[in-house]
Order: sequence, then structure tokens, then C-alpha cells
Amino acid sequence: MVTKHRQLKIAALYLAATLAVIPALFPYLYMVLQSLAPWNEVERVIWPSKFTLRSYVWLLTGGDTALARPWLRALFNSFLVSAADTLAVLVFGAMTGYALARVRFKGARWIQSFLLFHMFYPSIILIIPTFLIVRFLGLYDTYLAMILPKAVSVWVIFMYATFFQSVPQDLLDAARVDGAGEWTVLTRILLPMSSTLTTVLGLVVFMERWTELLWDLVAVKSHHLMTLNVLLTTMKGPYGTYPGPLCAASVLLTLPIVIVFLIFSRRFFSGFQYIFR
Repeated sequence: MVTKHRQLKIAALYLAATLAVIPALFPYLYMVLQSLAPWNEVERVIWPSKFTLRSYVWLLTGGDTALARPWLRALFNSFLVSAADTLAVLVFGAMTGYALARVRFKGARWIQSFLLFHMFYPSIILIIPTFLIVRFLGLYDTYLAMILPKAVSVWVIFMYATFFQSVPQDLLDAARVDGAGEWTVLTRILLPMSSTLTTVLGLVVFMERWTELLWDLVAVKSHHLMTLNVLLTTMKGPYGTYPGPLCAASVLLTLPIVIVFLIFSRRFFSGFQYIFR
């Protein structure tokens, strides 16, 4: 009787979880189905009578009745910008976090206080001064205009500094006695120990950067430099009457994130458990 009661409880939990997930997954599934539907059925039926790749072919070839857009180039731009910023954020975050956590220097407390203060106000208020600086440096409408302002994350610095502070000092002292310098301590000892944390931070930063819209929309104007997210916003004009390709572009935008998450999902969840244990 106890076993049957437990089975009913587990079944009820699975049912509740399924009901909770359906509202979140349904819009994405609906978008995928609409991108594969014949054009005369888009936004008219939920499940199309047949599946076709016409929207994707039309989108990637520029279409025959609308302005051509470099969608494959935009996809490459998204990967380039997201990968470059993710790498830069992790490198600068680890180096700065180590300096704040383990290197004694004058003004360290002030820097830590400033970083904590920076985390509590919205970053949107920095868009105008950042744009003015980028334009003054002559970087407007370039890849660097999108990459450099997003190359540092205060949150990542804080997470690395917190982890490095938890490492026993005796371990680092033993490495220094053996002749290890600061760079060796960071790259040979602390970074391998923080591989789980690095994985989680890398995934979060990459997904956040991939979905960035506002700054990329401000930083560039040339179509060949636009990320896929920005180029998608331009579809309302020449592509406004083509909802099928619009859904196909949305699928292309979200598909890399889904793939990355599915590949690293197990390590992602274990990393969060490790961080917040």
C-alpha cells in the first residue's frame, strides 16, 4: 500500500511538472510549426497539414519579392560577437577576481565596493555615454563597437573572487614555496579547480550575449555587421507580410541556445548545485 501511494505521489509530481512546462514550451513549439507550415496556413492553424522548408529556403536566399538580407552572415556575426565576448568576460573575470581575492594592493577595498555598487544599478543608463565613447574612438559600426563594451562582467568578477577566496591559503602558499608565481597559481591551480564554475559562467554569459539586442542595435547600422537578433527586428518592414520567414528567423535565433543548453545541461545543473551548495 505504501508503494502504491508513493507511485501515485510520483505520478502526481510528474503531471504537475508537465502542466507547468507546457505553457513555457508551447509558444516555441508553435513558432517551429509555423516556420514549417505552408504559407497559406501560417497563423491560421496550429498543426499544419504538411511540413515544408519553403520559409527557410526563402529566408536564406533573400526571397524573390523582398529586400535580400545577409542571414547567414548575421548568424556568423552572432557567433563571432558572442564567442569573443564570452572568452573576454571569462579571462578578465578570472584575472580581476584573482587580483581582488588573493593579491594585496592599495585600494582593493574601494574597487570591491565600487563593483558591488555597479551591480545594483541598471546598465541601460550607460548606453548613451558608452555610445558617445565608442563614436569618439571611431569604433562606431564595427565589430569592436559590439564586443568591447560587453567584454567585462562585474557579476563574473564577483563570482570568481568569491570562489578564489574559498580556496585554502595553505595550498597557494605551498605552490609559491615551490617557485610558482601569481600567473602559475592562477592558471595551474585555481582555474582547474574552478572548471565547473567556469562552465556555468560561460554558458550564462554566452546565452545572455547571444540574446543581446539593444546595444547591438545602437552600435552598428550596416546590414553585413548586424547580429541575427538585430537583423530580425528589421523584418517588420520588407518582411512584415511574410510571417512564415519571420517564424523561421526566430527559430534560427533560438536554435543555437537550445543546442548549447541540451549539450551542457547536465554540467549546467551540477554547476549550479556546486555554486549554491
